[in-house]
Amino acid sequence: MDAGRGGRGVRGRVAIAALLVLVLAPVARASEAHPTLAEMETRVMCPVCKTTLDQSDSSVATQIEAFIARRIRAGDTRSEIDRRLVANFGPAILASPPRHGFDLLAWWLPIVGVVGGALVLGAAAWHWTRVRDREPRPAPALASGPLDPELERRLDEELRRFDA
Repeated sequence: MDAGRGGRGVRGRVAIAALLVLVLAPVARASEAHPTLAEMETRVMCPVCKTTLDQSDSSVATQIEAFIARRIRAGDTRSEIDRRLVANFGPAILASPPRHGFDLLAWWLPIVGVVGGALVLGAAAWHWTRVRDREPRPAPALASGPLDPELERRLDEELRRFDA
């Protein structure tokens, strides 16, 4: 009985995921085909202040915003506007590097670095715990004979003071 319910649950989740893809895919295509100025302002950097256009007040940022607004009115897609901006200002104009070619390294290197660092730290911690377990521990010091008479006297005095 549980297996039947589990199967329906998985199918239900798959159906919901498929429905979300069908609903959100046109939105993504619409954003590509009909970008807004507000959306483009977050994707484009000001070459003067090195911030996104929505955070910049420089005259260059205002000119770039006007250029983007003209291109949107002309019917350009987001990719076409990006290409024109890169042609005029270089790839640094985009807030995020392109996800192809050599620039793909900018996306993958941080991920590889974090995962690699976590693996190295995990392996080092595992090694340190194993080495510590294998090291011989020193035996506790045992009295090998009678105490020095002076030390025994001082010890007796301290014990009497403690008991009082």
